[in-house]
Amino acid sequence: MNFLRGVMGGQSAGPQPSGAETIQKLCDRVASSTLLEDRRDAVRALKSLSKKYRMEVGMQAMDHLINILQTDRSDSEILGYALDTLYNIICNDEDEEQDEAAQKQADDLGAKFTEAFIQEHEHITLLLTLLEEFDFHVRWPGVKLLTALLKSQCVQVQSIILVSPMGVSRLMDLLADSREVIRNDGLLLLQQLTKGNAAIQKIVAFENAFERLLDIITEEGSSDGGIVVEDCLLLLLNLLKNNSSNQNFFKEGSFIQRMRPWFEVGDDNSGWSAQKVTNLHLMLQLVRVMVSPVNSPGATASCQKSMFQCGLLQQLCTILMATGVPADILTETINTVSEVIRGSQVNQDYFASVNAPSNPPRPAIVVLLMSMVNDRQPFVLRCAVLYCFQCFLYKNQKGQGEIVATLLPSTIDANCISAGQLLCGGLFSADSLSNWCAAVALAHALQDNLTQKEQLLRVQLATSLGKPPVSLLQQCTNILSQGSKVQTRVGLLMLLCTWINNCPIAVTHFLHNQENVPFLTAQISENLGEDERLVQGLCALLLGICIYYNDNSLENYTKEKLKQLIEKRIGKENFVEKLGFITKHELYSRAAQKPQPVFPSPEQMLFDHEFTKLVKELEGVITKAVHKSSEEEKKEEEVKKTLEQHDNIVTQYKELIREQDAKIQELKEQMASMTSQNEEMQTTMVQQLSQIQQHKDQYNILKLKLGKENQSQANSLQGDGSQVNGMQTEEVAQLREEMEELRSQHALLQTQLSDKEAVINTLRSKGSQPTEGATGGSDNTELLKELELLRSQVQSQSSEISQLKTDNQDLLRRAETGSSDTSASGDGSNMAELESRLAAQTSETERLKEEVRGLTEGRVQLEQQAASATSSVAILQREKAKLQTDLQESKKEQDDLLMLLADQDQKILSLKERLKELGETVDDEDDLDSRDQTDEDDEEEDEDEDKD
Repeated sequence: MNFLRGVMGGQSAGPQPSGAETIQKLCDRVASSTLLEDRRDAVRALKSLSKKYRMEVGMQAMDHLINILQTDRSDSEILGYALDTLYNIICNDEDEEQDEAAQKQADDLGAKFTEAFIQEHEHITLLLTLLEEFDFHVRWPGVKLLTALLKSQCVQVQSIILVSPMGVSRLMDLLADSREVIRNDGLLLLQQLTKGNAAIQKIVAFENAFERLLDIITEEGSSDGGIVVEDCLLLLLNLLKNNSSNQNFFKEGSFIQRMRPWFEVGDDNSGWSAQKVTNLHLMLQLVRVMVSPVNSPGATASCQKSMFQCGLLQQLCTILMATGVPADILTETINTVSEVIRGSQVNQDYFASVNAPSNPPRPAIVVLLMSMVNDRQPFVLRCAVLYCFQCFLYKNQKGQGEIVATLLPSTIDANCISAGQLLCGGLFSADSLSNWCAAVALAHALQDNLTQKEQLLRVQLATSLGKPPVSLLQQCTNILSQGSKVQTRVGLLMLLCTWINNCPIAVTHFLHNQENVPFLTAQISENLGEDERLVQGLCALLLGICIYYNDNSLENYTKEKLKQLIEKRIGKENFVEKLGFITKHELYSRAAQKPQPVFPSPEQMLFDHEFTKLVKELEGVITKAVHKSSEEEKKEEEVKKTLEQHDNIVTQYKELIREQDAKIQELKEQMASMTSQNEEMQTTMVQQLSQIQQHKDQYNILKLKLGKENQSQANSLQGDGSQVNGMQTEEVAQLREEMEELRSQHALLQTQLSDKEAVINTLRSKGSQPTEGATGGSDNTELLKELELLRSQVQSQSSEISQLKTDNQDLLRRAETGSSDTSASGDGSNMAELESRLAAQTSETERLKEEVRGLTEGRVQLEQQAASATSSVAILQREKAKLQTDLQESKKEQDDLLMLLADQDQKILSLKERLKELGETVDDEDDLDSRDQTDEDDEEEDEDEDKD
């Protein structure tokens, strides 16, 4: 311990050991000490020396420190010292006072120690395991050490973490740590981890990184937040940039909608802090990553649609038109809006409707163009406005038409400034950058739009007072011939090439000016400097377009004559060489990389991205067109004509096939409709046939009824001899049938009466027996009363039936004997009396039937009540038997208890006697009390038995 005190700061009288010797002794102490306190003090001392003696500690102590991490896992303090020491020897502290050589040496040293540490993959796995420790003194140094390793050897450490089980998931847990220091350093760690590794980026994204990061940004105050917001945005950029999978996941997770509140700005935009500017700049870059032109068109269109629907584009346009916004934020906002509207018709239409808050209100496009052609505006801002205008017109023929329309004579409004006026003003201003920007912007208004190219030929310009107006095309060539700056001429040549490309009418207008072709040939044939060679190449391209798209309408400038002119004045090889110089230019390659015009200085702003595509497309075909002879051209024209004829024939056949297909489809539809109509008609016919058959059946039935009625009428006319005392034979037969039916009903009632009497007798016999419950007896008594009443009713009905039987027999006898009577008046009275008695008997019979039904129902109810009474009696009997059994068991148990009590008394008495023999005094009162209590219990038991 004295040794350690000397190392930590104590002074000794002897010579001081060197740093290497001290570190060696400390390493020996770490390796050999058995006490944890000694090892902890030695590691603490190494930590204090690690910054000053970085190389010595790294060379001698690294293995011992790693061993400490593996063996002393239970002590968080020594683990923290070891991790801090490793961090000091691996991390490269950036010191502003260090020169480049010293900084390079420190970086090399850190890389060397990093390689030594990650040589064994288990060391990284061990470090990831230590990060699961919640102790602050272990987790925070572990995060810093892993971040330093990633900074030094990013690719190697990424590959180790990627194959480590749950490696990335353990690091994602750092974002959920409640201690902000660890969470913030975890953000820095994940930034290093996700650099340039798409696999790790996907894993981090699917570990819910987007949700957590956006929550942190919101908690920290969005754009008004501090450095933590910046770290979150940098990590989001790492996860989304050039990673289509994560971009799709971000869009599908509805995270674009959560970006909208970031761009809400107030009316007072003065005094923005530097951190807010940085945060908002990163937020705008994040939006651009989602809609970048390098992304797939489908993904970009989907994100653009989401940004419009959630109001993000509207919010960006608000910033665009706001006052007091810093210049760099305004520039980045313009670039962001450009890519959000690029190629999206809906977004482009919305942007065209945005007005600046001025008096009077002006379209946002006009305000932006005013900045573009103003030479006092910053260069980057002018480039951003040009990019915005290009994106507004990209695949937007409607917008192109609106821009060109502002140049046409019929639509020019002298009272307001239009986009066309600003472009013309910039095209012919004294500022070469304005010339170039206006020319490129106007070229984009004509891109792939033949209609607008032809419309632009109508534009007339007033050059000066007293002179006739000239066309815009002629004015451009006039400026070219005046020998202006290279940037201006390059811009005008790009405009002319775009204008006359694939437009024979424009080519004719261009060749109609007799000065244009000599000027171009003179420019191409001269031997000029490096900068002029680019102009020569563009002139060659313009002349080549005049050859390739020439319709031979001008006799002096047909294709053949122009080629002969090139061969005589320039030479074909020289022409092709000058044409090829365009693609060899350094700035051409830079402009061809991406659509956004990004240039380090205004002088290098020469090529447009869309124009590079046009050059690549035309260079080959122009070279072939120049080298072809007249015979080859004739053959080619013949082949073209043949192909055109063939194409026409094919087109005609295609049209014929389309017409036939349409007819076939129409016939199929007609056949389907007719089939359905046929099915409906078949169904209707079947229904009508069935109705006809029903009508036939009804007709036959009515016919039969009518025949019977006619027959009965004929019989009634002949019926004086067939009547018996005024009664027909059928009526007598009917009376006999009714008589038989009444007899059968009487027999049935007799049977039911006998059954009910048997039931009554049975219930009487049961009611005479003694029952256990009072309720059961009362129910049976009531049943007997009801049965007696029912019996009396049945007897009265039986007597009525007998009387009715007697009356029927008398009536039958009178009907049979009535044939001997001849008196007309007597027959009539007897007949009336017989009919009335029959009606009365019929009604009486019906009444008796109803009563019989009622009696039957009553019998069923009585039987049910008797069954329920019987079941109640059986239940009561079972309960009585159960109670008796319980009583017997209770008595038996009581007897057993009495026997036990008697035995106990005997034992007590014997014990008392023995105590007396031994000379002990025993109270007789207890004995007497116990005997009295026993006698009382016996008496109570006897009383209970008597009650039972």
